[in-house]
Amino acid sequence: MTEHEDIVDAELIDDRLPAIPEDRVPAVPLAEEDPDAWLPPEAQEDVQAGIPEETANAYEGDMRRFAEWCATVGRRVMPAAPQTVTAYMSYLKRTPREKTGRPYGPNSMDRIIASIRSSHRAAGFKPPDTMGARKVVAGYRAQLSSANDPAAQPKKASAADRTVLREALAALDRTTLAGKRDAALMLLGHALASRGSELVPLDWPTSFSNLPEDEEQDGFRARVYRKKRKKWQNVDVVLDPESDLCAVRAVRDLVAALADEGHTEGALFLRMDRWGYLAPPMTRRNKKTGVVEPIGDPAGRMTKEAASDIVERSIGRTGRPGHWRSHSTRRGFVKSARQAGVDIVDIGRHGGWDDKSKALIGYVDEEDSRGERNPLAQIGRAAVKRRQQEEQG
Repeated sequence: MTEHEDIVDAELIDDRLPAIPEDRVPAVPLAEEDPDAWLPPEAQEDVQAGIPEETANAYEGDMRRFAEWCATVGRRVMPAAPQTVTAYMSYLKRTPREKTGRPYGPNSMDRIIASIRSSHRAAGFKPPDTMGARKVVAGYRAQLSSANDPAAQPKKASAADRTVLREALAALDRTTLAGKRDAALMLLGHALASRGSELVPLDWPTSFSNLPEDEEQDGFRARVYRKKRKKWQNVDVVLDPESDLCAVRAVRDLVAALADEGHTEGALFLRMDRWGYLAPPMTRRNKKTGVVEPIGDPAGRMTKEAASDIVERSIGRTGRPGHWRSHSTRRGFVKSARQAGVDIVDIGRHGGWDDKSKALIGYVDEEDSRGERNPLAQIGRAAVKRRQQEEQG
C-alpha cells in the first residue's frame, strides 16, 4: 500500500461502495431528497478514475467486515446508529486479528470510520455521527502511546541509506539477470527518491534521456510521475563515484542484459521466475467460478508489491532488523542526503516533495539531530567562535 501501509486517504470513494450484501441494507432513504443529487454515467466514471484502487479495496474490505460483525450482534448495517459504530470500534480495540494476532491499530480504526461514513453516502444515507467512535480511538491511541506501544504510530518503512544498500548489494549476485534487475531497482529507487508506485511504471527508453552536454555530467534524466502531488518531474541522476552504488551504471547494466534477452523497449522492471525467464505467465483460480484466469500485467511489468518483496528479500539477507519495503529507498535517500549535509529544500525538490511538506520532515530521523548536528552543540560552537572573534577584535 502507501508509505503507511494501513492508512489510506479518508472518505474518497463514495461511488465504489458499499461492499455490503443487498439483503442487509434496509431501504431507508434520506429524509430530504435532492432532485439534483445524481450523476450521469460519464461523471461517475470520472469520479472512479480518481480513486486509487488500493483505497477502494481497503474500504470495501472494511465494510464487508463491519457487515459481518453487525450480523453477529444483531445490529443494523445501514443506516448505522452512532452507538453501533462506537461499539464496533470498542470491539476492534479488544479483538485480535487472525492475520496478526493483535487488534487493529488506531490508524486503521480511523480508516474504518471513514469507510463507514463513505459507504453511507454511497448508499444515499446520512453518515452516522462518529464522535463517540473517534473518542474510543483517541483513548486507545493515548493508551498505546503511554505504554510506548509502536501500534500508536503509523508503521513506517525503515530507511535504506547507502550503508544499508551497500550491504544488501554485496549479498546479491549481480552477474545474473535477476541480480542486475534487483540492484537497479534498489539503486534507482534511492537515486530518484521514488515510491514503488512511481518506480515500476518506468519504461526504457521512453522514461529516460541523456543529460544535456552542457551540464558536463554523465548520467540520465528520468521522467517520474509523482503520484501524491499528481505532477510529472524530471529527475537528474548522475554517475556515483562508488561504482557499486551507482544507479546509472546499474540501470545501463540491466538494459544491456534485457537487450540480450530480446527486450529492448517497454517496462524496465519485469517479473521473472526462479529460472530467470522474463514475464512468465501468471494465473489464479477464480474462487467463485473455479476457472483458472490470467493475472498480472500481460507484458510482464512487475507490481509495486513485487518491488517491495525484492527490497525486503535483498536487505533481509544481511540480517538487518527493520521493516523493508520499496519505500525504504525513498526514506533512505533522505537519510543519505542529510548525512552528506544536503539542504532540506534541495532534498525535497529532488524527491518531489512540496517545499512545505510535513511528510519530508517526518522522514528526518531523531538521530539526525544528534552528535555534531545537536542544536545545543551547534549553539555552543557558535558561541565559542563569536567569543574568539571578540577577543581577536
